[in-house]
Amino acid sequence: MDIKKSQQDLGSLNEKSTSTDRRDFLAKSAALSVTALAGTALLSSNAQADDPAIVEPTTWGTKWGDPVTKNLYGMPSKYEHNVTRRYTKLLASGNYRASIAVTPIQESMGIITPNGLFFSRCHGGVAHIDPNEHRLMITGLVEKPLVLTMKELKRYPSVTRTHFIECPANGGQEWRGPQYNSVQFAKGFMSCAEWTGVYVKDILADLGVKPDARWMLAEGGDSSKMGRTIPMEKVLDDAMIVWGQNGEALRPEQGYPIRLLVPGWEGNLCVKWLRRLDFASEPWYCKEETSKYTVLKPTGKAIQHFYANEVNSTVTSPSPEIDWSDLKDGDTVEIEGLAWSGMGTITGVDISFDGGRNYVQAELKGLVLPKCWTRWSYVHTYKKGEELLLTSRAMDDAGYIQPTIDQEELVVGVEAVYHRNAVETWKVEKDGKITHVEVRSQLDRKPNGELFVEGKA
Repeated sequence: MDIKKSQQDLGSLNEKSTSTDRRDFLAKSAALSVTALAGTALLSSNAQADDPAIVEPTTWGTKWGDPVTKNLYGMPSKYEHNVTRRYTKLLASGNYRASIAVTPIQESMGIITPNGLFFSRCHGGVAHIDPNEHRLMITGLVEKPLVLTMKELKRYPSVTRTHFIECPANGGQEWRGPQYNSVQFAKGFMSCAEWTGVYVKDILADLGVKPDARWMLAEGGDSSKMGRTIPMEKVLDDAMIVWGQNGEALRPEQGYPIRLLVPGWEGNLCVKWLRRLDFASEPWYCKEETSKYTVLKPTGKAIQHFYANEVNSTVTSPSPEIDWSDLKDGDTVEIEGLAWSGMGTITGVDISFDGGRNYVQAELKGLVLPKCWTRWSYVHTYKKGEELLLTSRAMDDAGYIQPTIDQEELVVGVEAVYHRNAVETWKVEKDGKITHVEVRSQLDRKPNGELFVEGKA
């Protein structure tokens, strides 16, 4: 066999010179593959043996690619241009300094959010800090107050942990019924990452904490001087000062060069651009924990100093961004979602197809870690023209179960923006399109026994 000639023949293939034999061979191979895999779950029914994408040479497969030196800091494919954080005027100041950028959780894979898509909330814009000039002051009721440079801080033994950060207002814009027909805007006020830094307790072991220290103030170095009070029990448990995120330095919008991480608790406690830790016997009652980040109960009294993000879950696919309009009757499809709890570790997720009247158990996928996203799924056979009300319900090892809307409102009423963790429902329309709806529990029915279903406002 003339190997050199064969290589030349292969190298000269193009759209005009594709042989009939080659086309027939590929067509037959594709047909055999479809036949062999016909019984395999999740096989697309749109596979065609004569698909040009299979039998014709591709342009990218017949010419040079970019040199490896073109992008020394890697970028996503240009075909993923729609996978991006998004913002809304409803949740922003006029100049977008005090604003929010929400994560496309419908496009998330696994439990790690890429740094470029990580949820971002600012109170005074993104600060750009020279790490060589940044200092961390530790003062108050400690035996040895001190000021640390970044180099001195990084001399402490580091740890790496995976945790989510969630704004307590996640889902809060839905407090009077669905406002956005979007899972990104409904539940994208959160992300999950691998964090590297030092436990605060390890620094305090070096400095010494006075017996009457009961609270810690964390203060940021940006223009808003964001300040929050944290009880010592949490500080001495798992609070961290972090400088690394997903294997690289924090991005500026994530608090570069350092931020506080308070695993499982309100995202605003994870103060960015951290510049001061102060210890005292009483809480500070800062602006952001008096005028904001509290919950008004039905009695008119406010709940204060409740920090952990409660057990929660959502369906990410299907969603208004990822619908089922292209599915055919009988297609097998995987329903996917996320579950998380600031109280501990997810132990299970149930899914309902009728708005919460009946549930079946979903499967937990991949790593299951404390105070971390947990991915779950359920394999479903789609019936064309059938309407569904998809609702997920999560449980954790602290014994909490995600409540219904009615159960939640008994505790926090309808005025609360924060800590809304009631179950959420997507309606699958007859044409496969997805709509965000609110479904009341079985205790709240129409006279004919049907559930109340409120669509997007």
